[in-house]
Amino acid sequence: MKWITREKPKIDRIACPWLIKRFIDPDAEIIYVPFAEVLTKAKELEAIPFDLPNVEYTHYDDQCTFDYIIKKHQLKDPALDRIAAIVRGADTDRHDFAPQSAGLEAIFSGLAYNSTDDQELLAFGMRIYDGLYNWAKLLYDKKHSQTGTAEQMLLEVFTKYLQKGDRKKAPAWAKELKEMIQDQLDTNMSLSLQQVSQNLEINPSYLSREFSKYFENLSFGDYIRKLRIEKAIHLLETTLYPLTEIAYLTGFSDPSHFNRIFKKQMGVTASEYRKNLPKK
Repeated sequence: MKWITREKPKIDRIACPWLIKRFIDPDAEIIYVPFAEVLTKAKELEAIPFDLPNVEYTHYDDQCTFDYIIKKHQLKDPALDRIAAIVRGADTDRHDFAPQSAGLEAIFSGLAYNSTDDQELLAFGMRIYDGLYNWAKLLYDKKHSQTGTAEQMLLEVFTKYLQKGDRKKAPAWAKELKEMIQDQLDTNMSLSLQQVSQNLEINPSYLSREFSKYFENLSFGDYIRKLRIEKAIHLLETTLYPLTEIAYLTGFSDPSHFNRIFKKQMGVTASEYRKNLPKK
């Protein structure tokens, strides 16, 4: 059976093929094409479309396509349920669903950033999800050893060192981070706090605490969402793209999440905003 979805996969569009090939159809062929071509190609190739609006295999409420596949095919496995929560949190920017969600998002954001071959990315992803399944099946209740005394001392010294310096001027890392975020505007805003802290070689706790001082008094997540909405407004004002496509182009995992954030920031839905634009 052939399965088809949008190109440039990251979270759900890697997790779903893994789930399909490992538990439903080992010989499944996964096809990635541009968003606008998915439904046309699906008919042409007699493939099942997934993880896009208005198809059966998609998001429902706060559930991801991964969740729906588990339910649809009646996959009864506690390990898959654990993975589903992690995938859901990573894909919908709700890291409260599972503590591992942020790590999963960071891993695939990094892989996607360095890869231009969707099939190559899928191959990497299959191995990662195999490992995640082993953890969810056999190791999820095992505690990692606590940070040793030497590591704690190094962390304290590192943090104190970062806290030194002139706070009146934006530090070098803030300027570098602003450029890094700007560079990501055209790649669906895939940055996470864990990813940038690693790229900048800065302790993530320190970065989280200091971020708002140099970025409009906003937290990292709020600042990223603000930029996403600003990009969405630009697309609403300058293109005729449908709202679903604008949602994906601005880095939102699904249109409902996009609409919630847009209305929260702008006071109206994206559809209402577009209707109120001056006629050209």
